Amino acid sequence: MSKGTAARLGWSLFGFSALLLGIAFALNLGRPQYAELGATTGELLLGLDLLLFGWFGALIVARQPSQPIGWILCAFGGFSGLTTFASEYAIYGLITHPGAAPGAAALAWLTSWEVAVYLGLLAVLLLLFPTGRPPSPRWRWWLWLAGIGNLLFILSALWVWPLRGVELLRLNAPDPAGAPGTTLYTVGAYAGLVAVLAAAASVVVRFRRARGVERQQIKWLLYAVLTVILGFPLLGVALHALGWTSEEAADASTAVLIIPIPVALGLAILKYRLYDIDRLINRTLVYGLLTALLGLIYAGAVLILGQVFGGVTEDPPSWAVAGATLAVAALFQPARRRIQAVVDRRFNRRKYNAVKTVEAFSHRLRDEVDLDALSAELLGVVDQTMQPTTTSLWLRPTAELLASDRGRGS
Repeated sequence: MSKGTAARLGWSLFGFSALLLGIAFALNLGRPQYAELGATTGELLLGLDLLLFGWFGALIVARQPSQPIGWILCAFGGFSGLTTFASEYAIYGLITHPGAAPGAAALAWLTSWEVAVYLGLLAVLLLLFPTGRPPSPRWRWWLWLAGIGNLLFILSALWVWPLRGVELLRLNAPDPAGAPGTTLYTVGAYAGLVAVLAAAASVVVRFRRARGVERQQIKWLLYAVLTVILGFPLLGVALHALGWTSEEAADASTAVLIIPIPVALGLAILKYRLYDIDRLINRTLVYGLLTALLGLIYAGAVLILGQVFGGVTEDPPSWAVAGATLAVAALFQPARRRIQAVVDRRFNRRKYNAVKTVEAFSHRLRDEVDLDALSAELLGVVDQTMQPTTTSLWLRPTAELLASDRGRGS
């Protein structure tokens, strides 16, 4: 497929998905929010995030049509738009205005495939990232397992075809009371989950073996995934403290934190500013640890001073809060330097060793008077810190040296 054809196909798929998602938003905002249904505005925001996968997929397909990662991302975005529209259309035609939308029951049945397709796409994406091939031929068996899981899901959906309508829309799964499709659904779910876990393990294995550009690409993905894993509980607790319900906090946290994943995938595959990820990881570790440390110091100081001078049941005095704030502000720079040194020593050993080498050279430089020895020292420092292919040193001769050379020549 030519680049032009691939670009038109990718952007057309993205545009169609965006259109379906826009219709789904309009249907959702124009109806009551049914408590017994999972389709909420928060889940629509998740669909909008998945559409971002489609945007980066179209961008990758337009530039690298032979890269399967781009097509997988397009499939994420396309299926997100389709299932979101199907869910809202079915609710409109079966509950909000019964009988007003033809085919609503069939689209309600289509939503029962959603989990299967997402699990399969996720397993394939992780197994093929970033080269478009599994780490080794033996990993292809997990692709087959993901396909088998999808097949079992679809077979279970055929069993529940008679339930299409409001019942299936509420269940979004085979009848848990013991319908024949329940076993197929359960086995397919476990097969899909095992395939995803194996695919995640393949990313770790690939990262341990990778070097150069491929290693930087995988770093982007791992950074985004860790952001989701670590940020989800923190953001959920913060939103819950602000008065959000648990469901609202979970939906909002998922909608916000999933955004870095398609961004990281797009930057990795397009190889845009790949090596910025090292600086990003470094800054995240430093300022994350710094925030946690200063937050604990501030909370501990306010708590202790409040109990000592304000009583256990009373609010701490204003001077205690002000004093704790000033103490944290004074500790900011020293703590940041200490944490930066610890992070560099543990996670960026090359930079840490380079700094130590330069510091040692600067100390020796004050006592060194021999020009030849100083030149050799300087070349050694450059070789250790910058690691160039070749090094050479040229010293500009002074006027006195030139005059003495002329005198010897005459």
